[in-house]
Amino acid sequence: MSEKISEKFTGFGLSPALLKAIERQKYEDPSPIQIQTIPAVMAGHDVLAAAQTGTGKTAAYTLPILDHLSKGSKVRPNHVRALILTPTRELAAQVYESVTNYSRFMPLHSTVVYGGVKINPQMIRLTKGMDILVATPGRLLDLYRQNTVNFQQLEILILDEADRMLNLGFLPEIREIQALIPSKRQTLMFTATFSDEVRALAKDFVSHPVEISVNPEEITVDSVTQWIYPVDKLKKSSLLLKLIRDNHWDKILIFTKTKNGADHLSRKLLKAGIATATIHGNKSQGARSRALAEFKSDKLSILVATDLAARGLDIDQLPLVVNFDLPHLKEDYIHRIGRTGRAGATGEAISFVCFDDFEKLADIERLTKQVLDRRIVEGFEPEKALPESQLDLRPFKPKKPKKMKKPKDLL
Repeated sequence: MSEKISEKFTGFGLSPALLKAIERQKYEDPSPIQIQTIPAVMAGHDVLAAAQTGTGKTAAYTLPILDHLSKGSKVRPNHVRALILTPTRELAAQVYESVTNYSRFMPLHSTVVYGGVKINPQMIRLTKGMDILVATPGRLLDLYRQNTVNFQQLEILILDEADRMLNLGFLPEIREIQALIPSKRQTLMFTATFSDEVRALAKDFVSHPVEISVNPEEITVDSVTQWIYPVDKLKKSSLLLKLIRDNHWDKILIFTKTKNGADHLSRKLLKAGIATATIHGNKSQGARSRALAEFKSDKLSILVATDLAARGLDIDQLPLVVNFDLPHLKEDYIHRIGRTGRAGATGEAISFVCFDDFEKLADIERLTKQVLDRRIVEGFEPEKALPESQLDLRPFKPKKPKKMKKPKDLL
């Protein structure tokens, strides 16, 4: 075994096949979430963990469950031994990619299922049985109703981004799945925040869990340099084009508030001769996958995305995130800027803020516990100046859960 893998990884007691895969991924030291989670999962405990994409959480739960599954019984046709539920198609695809990478030297079967694509190929794959199934809730239930998936052999359930699943209104689907799976199982729940709603869900899903928190907000914020540009709403597009040209930016992930806003901005950038694509809920899965692949391979300079579509995007060496619009939810600011500054790297995140956004800005600064630097660009001074920030360090009170519309599995 290579000396590049630290004793901390080898000390977990993972199988040689997994250590070989870890070496292939060029991992050296385990992250804080991995150090705490892997031993707890391998000991058979339920886990309730605060962690987000970019902290190494996927490996934290995937490595130990693969180790467990490699020592167990053979999966039967149409059965599943471990189920990973995710809120979005992009996150499901990303988790499945990780599962594939870590299990490459193991005789285990895995697949991913989500909406927006044809169901028949997914049904055919499931006939031989899967050690690990990564799924979005809606498509999983569709497959169950067609008698394509059986949960009698299920040993492990993972709820990834549980808070996002609740925010998107997936609670009825999660409850329905809960009623279908064995009560005797190991359950791992990952969330960005321990909200009252998440704790209420955990009460019914996990039994005497090991609670783990790696302070994900601080990890993300510390690795990303952030500042804002005060600007009037109607001048944001022009300011963006000026900054791209003046700074020679060539790889940017831009967030907009709406799907229409993403399309509108993309058209302006394309008209200016900048290779751009969009990812949002109205795009087909094929179009979204192509756009992401082209962005990763540097065929595109800019990817414009909405919050729901962007969860789970894993892009290496992304230097800059632009918040063209501030997010609806202050917590999504953390997830957005977490696309850069990943895995020990540094990154930059800028935000365009107009006068009407000041309350959102104040909430973001309160959440991140810092006043963001302001930079005024000559010729783009806002007609209505932003008020000065007064940092509020009081903790936020948890909000009561809202009644959500029934979600579609096309996020």
